[in-house]
Amino acid sequence: MPTTFHEIPRERPLTPLLDRANTPDELRRLGEAELETLADELRQYLLYTVGQTGGHFGAGLGVIELTVALHYVFDTPDDRLVWDVGHQAYPHKILTGRRERMGSLRQKDGIAAFPRRSESEYDTFGVGHSSTSISAALGMAIAAQRQGSKRKSVAVIGDGALTAGMAFEALNHAADVKANMLVVLNDNDMSISKNVGGLSNYLAKILSSRTYANVREGSKKVLSKLPGAWEIARKTEEHAKGMLVSGTMFEELGWNYIGPIDGHDLPTLLATLRNMRDLEGLQFLHVVTKKGKGFAPAEVDPIVYHAITKLEPINAPAKVKKPSGPKYSSVFGQWLCEMAAHDERLMAITPAMKEGSDLVAFSEQYADRYFDVAIAEQHAVTLAAGMACEGAKPVVAIYSTFLQRAYDQLIHDVAVQNLDVLFAIDRAGLVGEDGPTHAGSFDLSYLRCIPGMLIMTPSDENELHHMLTTGYQFTGPAAVRYPRGSGPNSPIDRELTPLPIGKGIVRRQGKGVALLVFGVQLAEALRVGETLDATVVDMRFVKPLDEALVSELAASHDLLVTIEENSVMGGAGSAVSEFLAGAGTLKPMLHLGLPDSYVEHARPDQMLAECGLDEAGIEAAVRQRLEKGSSKA
Repeated sequence: MPTTFHEIPRERPLTPLLDRANTPDELRRLGEAELETLADELRQYLLYTVGQTGGHFGAGLGVIELTVALHYVFDTPDDRLVWDVGHQAYPHKILTGRRERMGSLRQKDGIAAFPRRSESEYDTFGVGHSSTSISAALGMAIAAQRQGSKRKSVAVIGDGALTAGMAFEALNHAADVKANMLVVLNDNDMSISKNVGGLSNYLAKILSSRTYANVREGSKKVLSKLPGAWEIARKTEEHAKGMLVSGTMFEELGWNYIGPIDGHDLPTLLATLRNMRDLEGLQFLHVVTKKGKGFAPAEVDPIVYHAITKLEPINAPAKVKKPSGPKYSSVFGQWLCEMAAHDERLMAITPAMKEGSDLVAFSEQYADRYFDVAIAEQHAVTLAAGMACEGAKPVVAIYSTFLQRAYDQLIHDVAVQNLDVLFAIDRAGLVGEDGPTHAGSFDLSYLRCIPGMLIMTPSDENELHHMLTTGYQFTGPAAVRYPRGSGPNSPIDRELTPLPIGKGIVRRQGKGVALLVFGVQLAEALRVGETLDATVVDMRFVKPLDEALVSELAASHDLLVTIEENSVMGGAGSAVSEFLAGAGTLKPMLHLGLPDSYVEHARPDQMLAECGLDEAGIEAAVRQRLEKGSSKA
């Protein structure tokens, strides 16, 4: 039985077996009798390393045995193993040559939080968002067929990720192309089935065996010659399996469903995976695991322990925390409850981000007006459109990087019909250690080109509060994008009053240089403004742009500098340049924002410094541009 730990080890645990399994090749040299001990060591080492670096670990703890079994049975990396989302891939990283690099996890120049093709040949597909694994593994299986290769493709997907339409699109298509592949459903919330036990494990071994498959195929050949006989036999088999297992839906889609089995029972996992490895066609294995397995606090509360921050040394001096305001997501959550109390038409929608978007209080106070649609961003947006058609006022709480997945619905179902939907876009800009798959780098660019969109960028908590009200009362689609983390602790005026649409504010009057800020870099810009005696403007609105203010600034300043935590290409700065060009105004411009490249994972302050969006970077860029201009003169 796996050992259960009650606290995260602060000292590196002794792992004699794990030390002999630096790669899957070395793992496969161990005897099966040693694997349960190895799994215990792997679980303890995972706890230790995440304690040193912080990061996701609840999901990883739940797939320790599954990860060991997959690499033991399949010939990775020749056999393609594709993880979904990637939260659960830390054990995979430890077993695939990166054990000693786990101390650099999610740190600048260290290994990534998710599988990445550039990091290891065992990372066959880069992930970060959910529900991609079956499509990717199917593509690999088709390529193997075309190449005449016998290599296997295995997709591991969680029950949460299986709620997205993309996963079902792939399951449906696979039957049409008759691929050879295995999908492993990691059901860690028992949301599909609770049918786990000795009988189910035994049945899985029988149904996945070569003997059963041969008998089934032989019977099919014989009975297919008798009118209706094979159909009767098939229905009988499905009925018998349906009495004991829950895979009828997958069987109807053309998959040979096996399970559910205990995902922590290594002998059963190994036997079943071996059997299924040797079967042709579409194979679907349903395993039930416990998120946080082996770490008692995470087993009790898997949501809280989905991820942790790193542990500080026991004798470390207490850190002096800088004063900061509430998290932007908390400001949104409080505003949502306040507005709901004033307007019964308000409906809140989220694609499985209740905690992250701070919707817990709303979900409890207004349960009949709260809709968590699971990991289904496209459905979330069109659901909001449908509500808006009937006079409701939907608010979609969604991360910037997740809204990308529903772009067609945003345009076609909401914007074209000019429906009243407010998008509260969290995690805009750089998000830190999760890296480029989770960074909200492009929302201003992809929103700005949509006709009729109202787009706002708050500079602090109070601005966010009023912009949410502004967007809510706007006729048509509106978006407020705000970053992860806390604000500068600006006092919040609790009145639910809208702002004048399309109007910026001069926060500091200077001369020569005007800094036009779109978002939370206002504090840095004000400090630079003091140093350079520059004008500092909180632009507030990306669309509609305050054209009168921009014209006035262009007429009274020598250099306009736009600042945004968004891709420079097509972003808010581009809007300023486009307007001035259209007005025939020639003015030196400097656009500061995210570069035309993916910003790798690091601490948020390190990422901002790398992009030149901290105080020092902004000042240096402006000085360099001024020197360049004076040399030309």
